[in-house]
Amino acid sequence: MTRWSAASPPWSRTWPTSWSRGATAPAASASRVTFDAAASAAAAALAAGFSGVPGEICLAVSGGGDSLALLALAADWAAATGHPLSVATVDHRLRAEAAAEAAAVAARCAALDLPHATLAWDGGPGAGNLSQAARDARRALLSGHAAARGAAAVALAHTADDQAETFLMRLARGSGVGGLAGMAARSEVGGVLWLRPLLGIRRDTLRDVLRARGWGWAEDPSNLDARFDRVKARRALDTLAPLGLDVPRLVATASRMAEARDALDHAGQALAAAALSWSAEGEACLRPAPLRAAPRSVRLQLLADLLTAVSGRRHPPRRAALERAAEAMLGAEAPAGSLHGCLWRRRGEGLVLRREPRACPPPVPARRDQLWDGRWRVRCSAPVPEGLSLAALGPAGLAVTGRPPGGVAAETLHATPAIWHNDSLIAAPACGYPADGRAAAWSAEWTIEDARRRRVLTCR
Repeated sequence: MTRWSAASPPWSRTWPTSWSRGATAPAASASRVTFDAAASAAAAALAAGFSGVPGEICLAVSGGGDSLALLALAADWAAATGHPLSVATVDHRLRAEAAAEAAAVAARCAALDLPHATLAWDGGPGAGNLSQAARDARRALLSGHAAARGAAAVALAHTADDQAETFLMRLARGSGVGGLAGMAARSEVGGVLWLRPLLGIRRDTLRDVLRARGWGWAEDPSNLDARFDRVKARRALDTLAPLGLDVPRLVATASRMAEARDALDHAGQALAAAALSWSAEGEACLRPAPLRAAPRSVRLQLLADLLTAVSGRRHPPRRAALERAAEAMLGAEAPAGSLHGCLWRRRGEGLVLRREPRACPPPVPARRDQLWDGRWRVRCSAPVPEGLSLAALGPAGLAVTGRPPGGVAAETLHATPAIWHNDSLIAAPACGYPADGRAAAWSAEWTIEDARRRRVLTCR
C-alpha cells in the first residue's frame, strides 16, 4: 500500500506558499532561515539546470516526493520566465495504487494549469530483471511522449542522495571511471535531452519544499524493501557517514570521476580515429596495434563504449568481464569470442565486432518511426498496415533476400532489422529488399543513440 506523507513543520503554517517568488516571511526562526537558504539553493539549481533549453521541458513526475518537488520548483520558475512546461506520469501497472497516484499528479497539474499525460506500460512483468525492464520502459515512454509533443527536453528528479547511492552501487560492482562518474546533469540519448537539475540537492530539502506548501506525496513501499540494491546502499550510507563517506563527499567524488571520464573521452576520440572504422550495418573494424599501444584505462573505456554501441544497450559490460575480453581480443590465441550481446572475430590482422543475432529482441509491432534493438532507426513513409512486425532478419530472412554486394558477413546481416507478416518477409531495408520498389517506403539507419558515445566512437 502506498503511504502518503503530508506532515508540515510548525513554521510552515506561517510561511507563505509563494516563498520561491521572493515573498518575505515574518520574523524568522533559525529553522526557517535554514530552510529558506536550502530552498533558494534548490530553486537556483533548477534554474541553472534548465538554462539554455530552447523549448518545452517535459517533467517526469511520479507523485513521489522528489518529483513533486521538481514540479513545484519548475512551476514557479515557469511562472517567472514564461517557459513552457508539460508533465508526464508513467504508470507501470505494477502496483494497484499507481493509477491513483497518477490521478493525483494530474489534479495537481490542473491546478497549476500545466498539461499532463499518464503513460501506461503495456509490456507488464515478464522474465528477467523486472526493475531494469521497468526503467527501460519508463525511459522509452517518456522519450516517445516528448518527441510526440515536440518537447526539447525531459527533466528527471534525481537528487544528491540518488547520486551517492548510485556511486556506492557501482563501486560494489567494480565499475571503472565511467561508472563511478554517476548520473550526468545533462545527457542526450536518442535525440532527447535528459535533464537532472536537482542532482546537487538533498532529498530532505525537497521534502521541506513540499511541506512548506502543504503538498502531500506518495511513498513507494519498494523504497523500504531491503531486497533492492538501492535500498541497501541507502542504509549503508548511514553506516559510512561517521567515516566521512557521507552524501556530499560521495557526490563530490562522482563529480571528479566525471572529470576523469571527460579526459578519457578526449583520449578515446584520438584512439578511435586511429583504430576504428564502421560499416553501414554497424559492424566495427578494429586495428589492434593502436589499442595495444594506448594506456590501459583509455583502451578499456573505448572498448566498453564500443561494446555498448554495437549491442545497442544503455549500460556497459561489467569491468571484470571487460578486462577478460580485452585481454582475449588483443592476445594471440583466441580467434573469436562474445560479450555483452556482441561477437568478435579475427579478420586478417584486425578484429571485427558485430551484434550477436541471438541477442536481438523478439518481434514487436511495426510502427512508422521506431528505435529497434537500441541501434537502428526504422521508419516508414506510409501508413503501416496492421499485423506487421519488426524483428531481426535472421538466416530465414537472408535466405530470401540473398547477400547484397559489399562482402558484409552473414552474421552481421542476420542482426539487421526486417519487416515481417507472420513468417513472410515484407522488407529488409538494410539489404535493399525488395529491389523492385514495393518496400521503398521502409528505411533503416544504424545509429549510436548516446551522444557522448557517438562523439567518442565516430568523432562527430
